[in-house]
Amino acid sequence: MEIALARTEEQSNLVGEGITADRGRWSFDGISRVFDDHVRRSVPLYNEGHDLTCRLSDYFVASNSLVYDLGTATGSLARKLADWHQGKAGTQVIGIDPVQSMVEQAEKVHGFREDLRFICSDALTYEFEKANLFTSYYTVQFVHPNVRQQLIDRIYERLHWGGAFILFEKVRAPDARFQDYMSQVYTDFKLANGYDEKEVVGKTRSLKGVLEPFSTNGNIEMLQRAGFKDIMTVQKWVCFEGFLAIK
Repeated sequence: MEIALARTEEQSNLVGEGITADRGRWSFDGISRVFDDHVRRSVPLYNEGHDLTCRLSDYFVASNSLVYDLGTATGSLARKLADWHQGKAGTQVIGIDPVQSMVEQAEKVHGFREDLRFICSDALTYEFEKANLFTSYYTVQFVHPNVRQQLIDRIYERLHWGGAFILFEKVRAPDARFQDYMSQVYTDFKLANGYDEKEVVGKTRSLKGVLEPFSTNGNIEMLQRAGFKDIMTVQKWVCFEGFLAIK
């Protein structure tokens, strides 16, 4: 019985794109070369959310503006924002990520530009300058709940008045029935994108205690506690949601 269980657990640590992760051991380190493919197959409307973020940024980014992309990973969104606002004198996009291999991949793929930089640092301790826009694309959900509010408080404090925070998160449902619906629909999405059952289960197991989503209301209340009053949902796909919060 114990041998069979061990074999089952060993077989279920595949999570897609050749990535393996044990139960509760999901890590962004060592996956930078396949990260973009993995996340685009795993998150609905991933590219569309990037495009929407760029379009919304028009209302907050002008010349001499500063933009921070938190949890920038391989820098895809940061690069799109820099390209979107190219030509606005003095505007800079800075991607922040705590994983050195991700930052190295971002620099390798996107190169070095005056308007785009990548820094390896923890957003909970990094000394942010006053900024016009913060973005966080499916990142805050990986910040431990006991310090998550501290991060949102820091973002609010370092925004200029009239600046914005664009936050995309996986969200939990308001009750058990809806959570069941959302989980099953999301599983169908991943299967339709070519993942097999073992990879779906393996990814779910690897995220135990690592990914801790809040509900829609939980995220809104967290933003409100930081000081944000003007908040709305800008994109929604079942259990994936984008928020715009303005200071």
